[in-house]
Amino acid sequence: MSRATEVGVTPGFIEPAVVAELPGLRLDWVTLGAGRRASTPEAKQRLRRLSDRYRGASVVAMRTQPIPHAYRALFRQLGLDPDARRIPSEAVAVERLLHGAFRSRDLLDDALLIALAETGVPVWALDAEFVDPGGLGIRTAGARDRMGARDQATAVPEGRLVVADARCVHAPLFGDVARGHRVGPRTARAVLFAVGAPGVPAIHIEEALWQCAEVLSAQ
Repeated sequence: MSRATEVGVTPGFIEPAVVAELPGLRLDWVTLGAGRRASTPEAKQRLRRLSDRYRGASVVAMRTQPIPHAYRALFRQLGLDPDARRIPSEAVAVERLLHGAFRSRDLLDDALLIALAETGVPVWALDAEFVDPGGLGIRTAGARDRMGARDQATAVPEGRLVVADARCVHAPLFGDVARGHRVGPRTARAVLFAVGAPGVPAIHIEEALWQCAEVLSAQ
């Protein structure tokens, strides 16, 4: 049995028009018991070990490695300049250099950071209460789309790629999750989703979600 099967990783849908434009783009998701809780000694220790691996020379060389290179290429295809708006793995690497170490926040944030630092694949979290049981995917925003809960909904630019389900938009692709859909202190279950750039093997995307599940299972 694979790690992905063990934690229930499910491939998300990708709108056909998006597949045609960005073949290989992928989103995987999983539902886990998770909320906002204090981090564990084990998670903090893993962050300290990862901090030792991210030093100046290795951070500079990151963009030449296959997985960061794939996300940089995707950013360009999306009209984003990866030198102005860093891809997730490069953004946290630079933060580590600025602060001297990866900073622990809470168990969920630490799990997301560990997964990103270990695999190069970014993972986001949603409160499962706001996610349709049919699951998540990537599609193009329409003229009437709004992001978030009705009382806090914000406009989404038409034509932008978004992470959504059958009910609503949860986040712009590579953007912040809608405020009302974020995991909070009262959250009992969370939906974690990872976005894979074209060229990133599926096993790396599944591994990122497995890493999160492993950290969270220690709570």
